[in-house]
Amino acid sequence: MSLRTLPLLFLNLGGEMLYILDQRLRAQNIPADKARKVLNDIISTMFNRKFMEELFKPQELYSKKALRTVYDRLAHASIMRLNQASMDKLYDLMTMAFKYQILLCPRPKDVLLITFNHLDAIKGFIQDSPAILHQVEETFRQLTEIYGALSAGEFQLIRQTLLIFFQDLHIRVSIFLKDRVQNSNGRFVLPVSGPVPWGTEVPGLIRMFNDKGKEVKKIEFKHGGHYVTAPKEGSFELYGDRVLKLGTNMYSMNRPVETHMSGASRNLASRTQESIAPNPLAKEELNFLARLMGGMEIKKPSGPEPGFRLNLFTTDEEEEQAALTRPEELSYEVLNIQATQDQQRNKELARIMGEFEVMDQPRQSASKGDDLLAMMDEL
Repeated sequence: MSLRTLPLLFLNLGGEMLYILDQRLRAQNIPADKARKVLNDIISTMFNRKFMEELFKPQELYSKKALRTVYDRLAHASIMRLNQASMDKLYDLMTMAFKYQILLCPRPKDVLLITFNHLDAIKGFIQDSPAILHQVEETFRQLTEIYGALSAGEFQLIRQTLLIFFQDLHIRVSIFLKDRVQNSNGRFVLPVSGPVPWGTEVPGLIRMFNDKGKEVKKIEFKHGGHYVTAPKEGSFELYGDRVLKLGTNMYSMNRPVETHMSGASRNLASRTQESIAPNPLAKEELNFLARLMGGMEIKKPSGPEPGFRLNLFTTDEEEEQAALTRPEELSYEVLNIQATQDQQRNKELARIMGEFEVMDQPRQSASKGDDLLAMMDEL
């Protein structure tokens, strides 16, 4: 496994999360200042300097549960609040979108272009916030510095590490089903058409060479697809044409989205039972979370401004039903880090977790006008 995969995984999933939140904030006519505050707070926390320093350190990927904990804290970095079922739904959409992008990535190095597409869109969210924009551009600089010199083989290892991370996730998403890029069992359909990876030729020709390297024979074959040569290579500069469209905002057309757990996923999860089986890397994951969360430096909301609840379901009843019917082994419950049992040894971790405590908003403060409803409208 590659030790350079975590930053790419985190940034791309974070970008997908921001796409979803931005779409719903606009669709539900949330006041512009409140919507801007939500996105600015999340992006500022996401690209915090200390947090990025911890993220870019060479390290192995940890479990989905550990990573989900980081996103749960990140999503609650502002005045917005999500219930367990809605957070599950949000995370499902994030993971399946990025999995689709990795599967269709023309060449391993293009995972960097996918990341840059996400960062370009994020920069568009914060054009009126120079300080936060500087944070994002600094992260871009780190990406180009660290990943710009990696070989094709190292990028291949990164892509394989990402595919291993996503291999057991087969959650159906209505956008993918409607576009026929996903089957009813939750598995994606790989295309046999379109541009080939940059630097490669359209399939259909076999060349044979002699021992002196001279071409001696050509054989044509039918490949069954409709491939074309890539027009040009995407730009890896701070500003430029990425060419590749993977990683751009698929919610910009205000399309309703629904997710469904496939039977295959239920059966597989029942066998693995990640959330039930003891994790031999529990201590390492605890240290991992402590470092990342310590770098986030989330500031508690100040002032009397009330929070609002984001609901990714059509009604509160649907959200409650989803929480009851979702298989226990598939629910990404937040890790309960017991940092107070040994205050002397865990003093720093206790302080970190104390900063992350999220106080529930009073029920009456979340009016129906503030709810972000109907993320999962019927097709």
